Formats: sequence, structure tokens, C-alpha cells
Amino acid sequence: MASAEFAVNNKVHIATKVLLFIANYGRELRMGGDIRRKEKVEKVTEFVERMKQVQEEAETAQKKAQENMKRQVDKGRRESEN
Repeated sequence: MASAEFAVNNKVHIATKVLLFIANYGRELRMGGDIRRKEKVEKVTEFVERMKQVQEEAETAQKKAQENMKRQVDKGRRESEN
């Protein structure tokens, strides 16, 4: 079950064009890692701004995908007869 969750979260979503893990947590999903490696700690305000940007981009891509899907479905629609 964990491997399935990993696979889903580590794949670029077709509609949003963003990794689901990045959209939810603001960072890439890592497998293992070196705990001795020192990394800079991101400022909270920078993290919040980056997350807003990622989520706005994902929302824009999602809306575009919805519009494209609607347009494709509407091509085959016709008015109903009374």
C-alpha cells in the first residue's frame, strides 16, 4: 500500500502538471537521504509564498483541463427533443 501511495504522489498529475507531493507539502518526495547533510532552513514566509504559487499554478492547470474536457464532451452533445 505504501508503494502505491509513493507512486501516485511522485508522479506529475496530468491535469495540474505538478507532483502531488509538491502541491501538498511544498517539497519533493525523497527516498532515504543523508541525515548528515546540512540544508538551509527555508523561511516560513518564503515557504508560504512558494506554496501559494504552486497551488495557484495547479489550480490554473486544473481549470484549463476541465475546460478542455467540457469542450470535448460538448462536441457530441445535442439538444434534447421535447
